[in-house]
Amino acid sequence: MTPPHRPLLSQARRPLTIEIPAVDERGDTVPTSIAGEHPLTLYVDKREIVTLMTLGAAPEALAIGWLRNQRLVRSLDEIAAVQVDWDTDAVAITTRAGMQDAERKLGSRTVTTGCGQGTVFGGLMDEIDQIRLPHDRQLRQSTLYALMDAVRHHESIYKQAGAVHGCALARATPGGCEILMFFEDVGRHNAVDAIAGQMWLDGLDGSDKIFYTTGRLTSEMVIKTAQMGIPFLVSRSGLTHMGWQIAQKIGLTMIGRAQGKHYLLFSGADRFERD
Repeated sequence: MTPPHRPLLSQARRPLTIEIPAVDERGDTVPTSIAGEHPLTLYVDKREIVTLMTLGAAPEALAIGWLRNQRLVRSLDEIAAVQVDWDTDAVAITTRAGMQDAERKLGSRTVTTGCGQGTVFGGLMDEIDQIRLPHDRQLRQSTLYALMDAVRHHESIYKQAGAVHGCALARATPGGCEILMFFEDVGRHNAVDAIAGQMWLDGLDGSDKIFYTTGRLTSEMVIKTAQMGIPFLVSRSGLTHMGWQIAQKIGLTMIGRAQGKHYLLFSGADRFERD
């Protein structure tokens, strides 16, 4: 369901790849696609907040999702407009009533292990105890296998140019698993923020969804997944100790090293069903 107060959005997608010459092992010059990378500075009500390095695939969703995951805005209704201008490498976000308690939230930050040095603002690490995930959802092993197969066959910039991380939002279907959205970016924290923003824009609830990432399962990834209300987190990569501790604490079902028919279930075994 689309939110009643959808903000005014620009549509400022950048070309995702650039073709450059490279020299191969035979000494031949060959055209090669590489991933784009662009600075994007976020301004909220004319106040500079942060500069993100991004592929430019979904800058509006990225900006909204970043604000959501930092808890700098609590509802999409708080945002009046998101306007991206690549001539100045900036996005202007206008709120309806100002950013509440901005000074306190922006005054503290934790630099995370995310690619490109992710940053968590506003005492977010202290809010973990408030996160509640649904306990009545189940993830079947067959659904996990269907998800991995769908991701493997999904078109991606990574297959064309490499150098990017991808995140997907999926849900179980009677026949397997459906990918609802798939975002790639130069950092996995950007990709998850873009999904968070698009979920708000599309009015999607996370309680029956599965979140997939190509990157490692850090504390940042666990917290952001839980903030979206998603009980299942899957990665083809491994995890960090803090990521595992937080997942255990909040009851997130976390699966890593998932490739083909292999996986490791690290937490939330009560929600996982082998079939």
